[in-house]
Amino acid sequence: MSPDQSNPMKENQGLVAFQLSKAFGENLVLQDVSLIFQRGKVHAVIGENGAGKSTLMKILGGYQLPSSGTLALDGKVLHFTGPKEAEALGIVLVHQEILLAPHLTVAENIFLGRELRIGPFVDDETMNAKASALLSNLGSSLDPRARVENLTIANRQIAQIARALSGRHDFIIFDEPTAALTPVESEAVFTVIQNLKDQNCGIIYISHKLDEVKRLADTVSVLRDGKLVAQQPANKLKAVDMAHLMVGRELGALYPPKVIRTNSEVALQVENLIVPPSLNNANFVLHKGEILGFAGLIGAGRTELFEGLLGLRPATGRVSLGDKFNSVFSSVAAAAKAGLAYVTEDRKGKGLLLNLELTPNLTLSTLQQFTNAGFIQHRLELAALDVAFSRYDIRAKSHDLDAGRLSGGNQQKLLLAKTLQADPSIIIIDEPTRGVDIGAKKQIYELIASLARSGKSIIVISSEMPELIGLCHRIVVMHRSQLVGTLEGSDINERKIVTLATGTEKQAA
Repeated sequence: MSPDQSNPMKENQGLVAFQLSKAFGENLVLQDVSLIFQRGKVHAVIGENGAGKSTLMKILGGYQLPSSGTLALDGKVLHFTGPKEAEALGIVLVHQEILLAPHLTVAENIFLGRELRIGPFVDDETMNAKASALLSNLGSSLDPRARVENLTIANRQIAQIARALSGRHDFIIFDEPTAALTPVESEAVFTVIQNLKDQNCGIIYISHKLDEVKRLADTVSVLRDGKLVAQQPANKLKAVDMAHLMVGRELGALYPPKVIRTNSEVALQVENLIVPPSLNNANFVLHKGEILGFAGLIGAGRTELFEGLLGLRPATGRVSLGDKFNSVFSSVAAAAKAGLAYVTEDRKGKGLLLNLELTPNLTLSTLQQFTNAGFIQHRLELAALDVAFSRYDIRAKSHDLDAGRLSGGNQQKLLLAKTLQADPSIIIIDEPTRGVDIGAKKQIYELIASLARSGKSIIVISSEMPELIGLCHRIVVMHRSQLVGTLEGSDINERKIVTLATGTEKQAA
């Protein structure tokens, strides 16, 4: 606990958490954590899902009260009753979850609750101009007049960061700010963070991307099971050291050995796929037992392509499954009947029913497997959940826990278990490890590799280039709603992916 362990309440010390604890009933999620966050420094807080990071950040941001301990700013003890009090003192939390009003525009969200006015009237023109400047500083060309409900998850995150920067921001807590961003988009966020640091703003940074932590942080603090287990200068730690401190054990290689694919049998062929208004003439092939990656910047059309293929968007085209030929599927149910399954990137909004227990989340889409004479066989459902707990290492204190109470990694594993319950032959996974810790990432990567080894065909859509490079046999790169290249073998590297994804291949050549 630096810089002054003997006097954590010292004036001008910064933002201090002193012996903070937090319990929810009998569940102690934070225990005697003491940290000091200084202005002009980037302080990373890392740990596995469930380690207590988000709870600590919510206490710092005024969203939750500690069960015990003290929070202070420059020697003055703080007693927040809500986030507005924290924001008034310049302590701002940029949430991992998107907390924007979907029916409002980007600018309206940025200034929500503190609208600019001309007399009694809201000054939309000035708000749009200021919002545009904030977005531009983030490297975004996002239209401030666009409604949030029409934005991608990544653009919603950018709007949320812009909102944090629109008010006083002496200390900014970034909770997984690049989880929905590609490396290229992330660079703009890194530049903003460096500029804020140069302006003497204190940055508290949470990320499961340890290369980001290594790059950005001055200090790294590690939480495990609600306790502070380590704090070291970032330049003294390698990513593998951080991973070891987080999980308390050696992890070994993050990516499993690539499955050697010898089967050239075509599992899926897509020809002349058109997804209005912008995706035209998409053509690709997926082989049996192959892991095929799709890379591209946000807005490149990756998600739209597969939503069109699976009947979630209007589309036309020709689909071949072995010797069967179809147009694009009319619905997800039709695709599932043909053996295709889709794991959405938005597990909270579209993948799971967070307010329901684990059993219906696992079985709802395959309920016919658990029904006899019109009655649901709860015994079979519970048995399936036990199998899922074991097979996918889903960690929950009880069967009747709501899905929303699981950590991000366990939610993702539950979503994968739900999808695989139907035993599909082709699995399309959109952002397989977004917002999950490094231990869960390794487990998910091993699951994907084992599915390929068993003969299933996998499509991985990811914004993380190391993930695509580490997992995939081939990578299709998209740029501005076009498939611009397919990489395999030694051509699978970051330079090739970036030049194709940014449309700079000719310049690079």
